[in-house]
Amino acid sequence: MVFLTYQRGALHDLADDPAAYDAVLERVTAQALARITEDGNLERPDCGEDIGDTSLGITSLLALAWQRSGGALDNLVEPVRRSLEFHLRMRVYRTDNPGYPNLRMRDSGEPYARYVLGDGEHPIGDWPSTAWALLQAVNVLDLAEGLIADDQRAELIDVAHGYWRWLTDVAYFNPQDTANQAIGAIVGALMLARHLGPKDADAVRERALHIYATEIRARRLPDRGALCPPEHGGAYDNNYGPISLSFLAQAHRVSGKQVFAADGDELARYIDARLASGGYDNGGPRYSEQHSGFEAVLGMRYFGRRIRSDLGRYLADTRWARHAAGPDGAVDGHFAFMLVWQTQDTTRWYRTPGTAVARHQLRSARVSVSFDGAMTPALIEAGGTILLPAAVNRQHGFGPAADGFLLTRPMGEIRVRDAVAPGGLAAKLVTKPVVNRDHTLLHVQSLYVTDGTSLWLTTALERIPGVRMLAGLPYATALDGRLAKITEIGGLDLAEKGASLVAEGNTLVAGGLTVSSAGELTLTTPDFPGTDGSAYFNSPDTIGLTQEQAAFRLAADPRGYGNPDAGWRDIIATTALAAAPAPGSPDGLTVLAVRYTPAHAADGTYAPGLTLDEGGLTIRTEAFTALVGPPSGDAAGNPTLELRPAAGA
Repeated sequence: MVFLTYQRGALHDLADDPAAYDAVLERVTAQALARITEDGNLERPDCGEDIGDTSLGITSLLALAWQRSGGALDNLVEPVRRSLEFHLRMRVYRTDNPGYPNLRMRDSGEPYARYVLGDGEHPIGDWPSTAWALLQAVNVLDLAEGLIADDQRAELIDVAHGYWRWLTDVAYFNPQDTANQAIGAIVGALMLARHLGPKDADAVRERALHIYATEIRARRLPDRGALCPPEHGGAYDNNYGPISLSFLAQAHRVSGKQVFAADGDELARYIDARLASGGYDNGGPRYSEQHSGFEAVLGMRYFGRRIRSDLGRYLADTRWARHAAGPDGAVDGHFAFMLVWQTQDTTRWYRTPGTAVARHQLRSARVSVSFDGAMTPALIEAGGTILLPAAVNRQHGFGPAADGFLLTRPMGEIRVRDAVAPGGLAAKLVTKPVVNRDHTLLHVQSLYVTDGTSLWLTTALERIPGVRMLAGLPYATALDGRLAKITEIGGLDLAEKGASLVAEGNTLVAGGLTVSSAGELTLTTPDFPGTDGSAYFNSPDTIGLTQEQAAFRLAADPRGYGNPDAGWRDIIATTALAAAPAPGSPDGLTVLAVRYTPAHAADGTYAPGLTLDEGGLTIRTEAFTALVGPPSGDAAGNPTLELRPAAGA
């Protein structure tokens, strides 16, 4: 049994009422008071990286607990002052870190924070550590009015202002091309401005807004119809993207500027469309399926309510459900500002699925299809089971394949038509022109229909020999409240080299899902060569790995810096479901029809009725009847689709 490492629970399952946050702060306070050293250090004893802001982060949480008590917690006054003194004396650096590559001004004397304390030890992380230190500092300034002495407060304001100058004048801004860090620095400046004199405040605020417009917003990258803040060079990362959403929420809360709300709304709708109905997501230039935890709460909650959708279904790492933690679960001050902000924010989770039609998603209840930029499924969920695009001969995707060539890459305009019908039916028709290896133009029409329980996928194209439907890589299924990797289907061990199984009755059970095909359904495992099967998923050496781990094994750079998505694209072959054409395909057409149904709801073989006339292709199933118009569309070239419940359904 292989449970997915990080996807542990939905964010909105965490209590978010004031009493819950008071209980969290009570536990944090108890740990901090037991940990604090004589010189005021609040860091975890075994903390070595991401350290420059962590003691100050715990200080801010103590200040928050003191403030929420109305100043009644007198036992926190001395620890707050002592720990702040520790940060100011021991964690503020003013001499350049040897080897730091991103300075444009040497020997500035401006303060900054270190990712690792030793001189020249992994200095590349100093920029984000300084951004985080700025955020911890401004939170202490906000929370510790009347708690810290005037001279400490003045010194902290001076250091925080210096952090901002170091981030913008001394160092190159956002040197890692990571939007969450960059937006975080902007938030820090906007919060800092409230503690400066009018002239300095205006200058900091105006520069922060200018940098956001020119260095962050103007560099957003397109993906799936949206403009996304770039994360490590990619348009979106499923760990850091939700953190950017939280920073946009705080930027809007602090400044009231509409630009942050608009950009957050766009990113939130994008995330909503790519999330599976059960909250699973994967992909990005740093992580494939590792998720943040509490760092995403503020943004998901704030913008989920703004766009009226249940973003909180997002599966997160609940080991970091409230705050950063060490291997033993002990509190860490890293990212403590997110706990402060979500405690202060009164927005509550919006738990109802959005109803607006999204081009890159079809979703109803616990069934969803998330589409990539080419309108090919990137992720399917049904029956609590996740299917990823299968790979054959280095070609990845869902859809028709012939002569080892996947017929999903468009060679022209992709046209989409959505439809709904009584009985909870929802459908999406995708029409795209593609070419095969012989450069023959083919019109591929793919119809996706769901009733919230099952999913029907029907693809029609001109008749060519040898076409089969790649129907997915069954990857993980819900088990004991978590997602577990699927390692066996129909009695076939997925690590068996080059195995093939022809499904009896064209039906197979994969996890909690029954997959049925109108034509012959086969399950194959990769025929990997030699002893190293790392480019084949699943193989004996990848059967115990998650998709993320397998992807990182093939990434060009070390873990944490390589692009796992690029590594995953180097997968040569995967376990794959493939469906042969439906026996009743009309003359001149190849029709491929697959149904995904929860295992407990399966009702035998799948034999849709298929007829073709001048009006188009009619598809009749046990749940619906659909008329898919000709590939040419209507007079304006738009696809035509009619959908209605089946008689008696």
